[in-house]
Amino acid sequence: MEENKENIKKEVEIETVSVNDAEKNEIKNDKNTKIIADLNAKIAELNDKYLRVAAELENTRRRASLDVESVSRNRAMGVAEKILPVMDAVNAALKHNPDDEGIKSMQHALESAFDQIGIVKIKSVGEQLNPQYHNAIQIVDKPTPETKTNTIVEELQIGYMFGDTVLRTAMVIVSK
Repeated sequence: MEENKENIKKEVEIETVSVNDAEKNEIKNDKNTKIIADLNAKIAELNDKYLRVAAELENTRRRASLDVESVSRNRAMGVAEKILPVMDAVNAALKHNPDDEGIKSMQHALESAFDQIGIVKIKSVGEQLNPQYHNAIQIVDKPTPETKTNTIVEELQIGYMFGDTVLRTAMVIVSK
């Protein structure tokens, strides 16, 4: 029987709760809620900082890429501007001696190099005068009645472009 009493005692243990314990649990829950709110605010702040840093990094990469392109383009344009007088000399020599195979070969080699770099001639003869691409240094009467006013009739110096940038305007003669 004694054994049964002990078993019953073990089974009947009741947990007692006081009003003070409930208040302590509420205070604990309030503290936990405040800590959670503070942590969520800190997470949001750090996430915002992360996104800003990531955006700044992307902007820096983009600017660096554009700077590299710009430096490369400016270097190529500088080289091209220095080669243009050589091309002018070859063209002038070819006008004086059109049958010289050596001069023709040099002209072809320079034109091929210009094509590879991206330098193109500005079209002039027969085109309407465009001050962005042409520099009119002389005005003459119309060579034929069909020729329109401000039409380029002769090119004295070839103009060149590098991409969408004018390296040198073409010097031209224009009809009245």
